[in-house]
Amino acid sequence: MSRPGLLSVADLGREGIVELLHLADSFAQVAARPIPKVPALRGRTVATVFYESSTRTRLSFETAAKRLSADTMTFTAQTSSVTKGESLRDTVETLDAMGVDAMVVRHASAGVPARVAGWVRAAVVNGGDGEHEHPTQALADCFTLREALARRGGGQPADDLKGLRVAIVGDVRHSRVARSDVLALGALGAEVVLVGPPTLLPPSTEGWGVAVAHDLDEVLGEVDVVYLLRIQAERLREAFVPSLEEYTERFGLTRARARRLPEELLVMHPGPMVRGVEIDAEVAGSARSLVTSQVRSGVAVRMAVLFRLLARAEERAGG
Repeated sequence: MSRPGLLSVADLGREGIVELLHLADSFAQVAARPIPKVPALRGRTVATVFYESSTRTRLSFETAAKRLSADTMTFTAQTSSVTKGESLRDTVETLDAMGVDAMVVRHASAGVPARVAGWVRAAVVNGGDGEHEHPTQALADCFTLREALARRGGGQPADDLKGLRVAIVGDVRHSRVARSDVLALGALGAEVVLVGPPTLLPPSTEGWGVAVAHDLDEVLGEVDVVYLLRIQAERLREAFVPSLEEYTERFGLTRARARRLPEELLVMHPGPMVRGVEIDAEVAGSARSLVTSQVRSGVAVRMAVLFRLLARAEERAGG
């Protein structure tokens, strides 16, 4: 029987999200220590099982596991027996037989982490599956916003984002991050508007609980946060946008557009950024940008996720 895992933001609900954010508050303090490490998962093993290239997510999970004193294993399809024809099931069952306690699975096909969870005893965390979800990125984004708003208000991070207005801009149609962010932000009370050309927005947003707009300039004066998504080069080949230049002119956060924004408006991006396309390099490095904060938050949040799945599970088993 497999351990409980994290496959979707919907697995958590509002209470689960808040619990993880509170845990992440504690683990964020660990990073400020001279030796940023705690023994919470000593003796546990966390494997990152990535069938897609990744920098931030994989390294973030590996850093999180090591700061919890867990052992780590790194699997990448390009340097494994997958190149010899080994199946996904054989791969994860091999790792499971080695005594791995948690697997972080990233795959180009939606639903693969859920499938893996049915084959192994380890806890499975969705590290991004196709165009489906990326739950820990959404949790990191919520954590980042809570911290930024608390600093601005001079108080402690709140348990909700009620009244916050967030524009998610760009290729929402193909974005797993956008889907998870809509769920997480909505659960915490934020209002979300999806902005982009019709070709890059979902065919239907029924049940999403969001507004939709096709003019970025009209939206910018009405929101508190602009969350930009990467435009992938293959979208040009598939004719989702006429050209990168036209996309940037209409939906990019250019230097000129940023200069017209209220000083307090915040900018986010899950990375990797295509500077000069969806965001100007100067804007990405400005005081309003939370991009590096999102990376820092990712480690604390993933520490919280691994702790909740492994240490808490052992506590329940022992009790």
